[in-house]
Amino acid sequence: MRSRTLARGPVLTALGLGAAQLGNLARKTSDTDARGAVDAAWDSGVRYFDTAPHYGLGLSERRLGAALARRPRAEYTVSTKVGRLLVPSPETAHRLDDGGFAVPAAFRRDWDFSRDGILRSLEGSLTRLGLDHVDIVYLHDPDEHWQQASTTGVDTLVGLRDQGVVKAVGVGMNQAAMLAEFVRRSDVDLVMVAGRHTLLDQSAQDELLPLARERGVGVVAAAVYNSGLLAADRPPGDATYDYQPASRELIARADALADVCERHGVTLPEAAIAYPLRHPAVVSVVLGARDAGQSRTNAARLAAGVPNALWTELADLGLLPEVPGAPSTPGEPS
Repeated sequence: MRSRTLARGPVLTALGLGAAQLGNLARKTSDTDARGAVDAAWDSGVRYFDTAPHYGLGLSERRLGAALARRPRAEYTVSTKVGRLLVPSPETAHRLDDGGFAVPAAFRRDWDFSRDGILRSLEGSLTRLGLDHVDIVYLHDPDEHWQQASTTGVDTLVGLRDQGVVKAVGVGMNQAAMLAEFVRRSDVDLVMVAGRHTLLDQSAQDELLPLARERGVGVVAAAVYNSGLLAADRPPGDATYDYQPASRELIARADALADVCERHGVTLPEAAIAYPLRHPAVVSVVLGARDAGQSRTNAARLAAGVPNALWTELADLGLLPEVPGAPSTPGEPS
């Protein structure tokens, strides 16, 4: 599988495994299926794995660490996140988590981008992962915490990188505007942008992607299916967009994209994965998987050939903007 090496060292495969589903996102996933998702991703060539304490109140990190335990540590890259500190909450352990994961609420998430909070969060992540280091640490969703995250938060991560504790640091968010500010004002190595560089939302192209390319900051594209609307060959009537019911207008637009894809022998999900990687600033696309079958499907979709003619027609029809500086995908028919 193709890979990119960041300026300060970590290697990211073109496809990364996002481990939110390993934390029982929306519904339970068995230990067997979670391990199968990691094993099948590995067998497909994936060597970049992304997780966070937020995902299942630590369950994702524990499962990912267990699944990678027998793999050579030098052969893969792991990222986790800080900003939501897990604090034991025995008084709520009898309830289910209200953060979107089907796990007991045995911990609460406390927003904390202070130096102490970040160090405690990272220490907890290493324990759950069973690792002595992670390669990349992101500030996680600091939308309402710009002041602390952009000062103490970034400074703490840069200090850890300079000490050799981690190889690279960044920020992960569901918006592009604040990520652009982090790129402009701080010494981050990469950013993870979720849902803002997709077939249906190109807002990251306005400022974030050009700025990242100019500054040599890598971009990881996540949520490229926009939470479901682009995940099937044809969007179902009850499809979701950014975790909410999709509007009729968005479903109609996804249908129009699917029409063009079909004319070129491409599925909508295949195009959804290929599109972000066309931008020279994008170093990886991270996709979630709940079991081995989903991991294999992700890899097969990445490997599918997407002709340049598809992008030309989508641009001609006004369904997609041209991607500045986009090269032909290696192996892509002209």
